[in-house]
Amino acid sequence: MLMDYKKHSIFKQLEDYASYCGSLSNSIMSFVTLGTQAVINLDTYLYSSIRGTLESIKTILENGRINDAYALLRKYHEVVVINAYVMVFLEEDLNVENYFENRINNWLQGKESLPEYRIMMQVIRKYKPLKAINELLYITDEYKELRDRCNNNLHYNFFENVLLNDNEIYNVKRISVLNVLSQDLKAIFILHFIYTFSLAGHYMGSSDHLEYLEMGQTPPDDSQYWVAPFIKETFDSIIKPNRPDLAEELLKSTFMHLE
Repeated sequence: MLMDYKKHSIFKQLEDYASYCGSLSNSIMSFVTLGTQAVINLDTYLYSSIRGTLESIKTILENGRINDAYALLRKYHEVVVINAYVMVFLEEDLNVENYFENRINNWLQGKESLPEYRIMMQVIRKYKPLKAINELLYITDEYKELRDRCNNNLHYNFFENVLLNDNEIYNVKRISVLNVLSQDLKAIFILHFIYTFSLAGHYMGSSDHLEYLEMGQTPPDDSQYWVAPFIKETFDSIIKPNRPDLAEELLKSTFMHLE
């Protein structure tokens, strides 16, 4: 049982997701976050923070603390919602008269907190450009059930949640719970991928177009729409096989050469 636990695929999964977030954080650094006074792209810091959370989940799971890992999984879910909320808020706020007087800029400067999770989700789900994506994402109760599992572990709603944090007792459910945790992790990753590139398709861009310009050469036609290899690989290996409906919708809505 111990050997099965240590060899579980979730550990490689977490490494891959963390690496992806690190690559994305670096690749978008040059984009300005409109509507704020941030010097470096706000999402750069969010993706870097998410990478840290994923690495923390891996460390905690290596120590056999599944209950604590679920508490961090809830944090991962919430920062994904925060990321989408910030993007939606700033997109809707671009035409206001007092450009920098908004909740997100105040949040960055420590003057105001963000609204609670429920309010942020309402804003995201009411945002018309995300209508088709949201209908597919929430066609089942997958994300509600995922959040319930996170809350059950965070608040010790059942005694079995207590046992999942004890790495010294034999627990016949340990591997099955790890399997569910792996699926929940994947669901959040897919949510983040779809929201990110539905709201900011240009974040997919490869560095080729800019590199041609920096070398004083004329970039190939449409090179501004080329997709970074790590994003294309992630789309093909994770999004398409697991959520072909979301993959199809993203392809329909993006101007980037994702296929």
